[in-house]
Amino acid sequence: MSLNCDMSKLNDDLIWKALADPHRRAMLDLLRAEPRTTGAICDQFDDLCRTAVMKHLDILVTAQLVLVRRKGRFRWNYLNPMPIQRVCERWIHPYVAPLVSAMSRLKDYVEQPTNSKEKE
Repeated sequence: MSLNCDMSKLNDDLIWKALADPHRRAMLDLLRAEPRTTGAICDQFDDLCRTAVMKHLDILVTAQLVLVRRKGRFRWNYLNPMPIQRVCERWIHPYVAPLVSAMSRLKDYVEQPTNSKEKE
């Protein structure tokens, strides 16, 4: 296996690990709406202490799903959708394309005029 292939597999593994936890998925949902400070993210999770939130964010940062920008004393967290896009292209799109094609053919078949309708 080449180094690029090994790195790609490692990145995919990190992404899947990051997405496996419901708290981390909820954090990504928050960041999808808008960038947030770490404190604002902590405020959304009553069941987690700040240290636990930081650990979850670190996993998301390692997987490159979250980008961090420091502004003054605040740490702003931004969603990076590109790793999710890569996962979709690799694991979802190849399976969806044949289904979409089949649905299109079914639509065409169902909507075609029948012989009895053509005679009327």
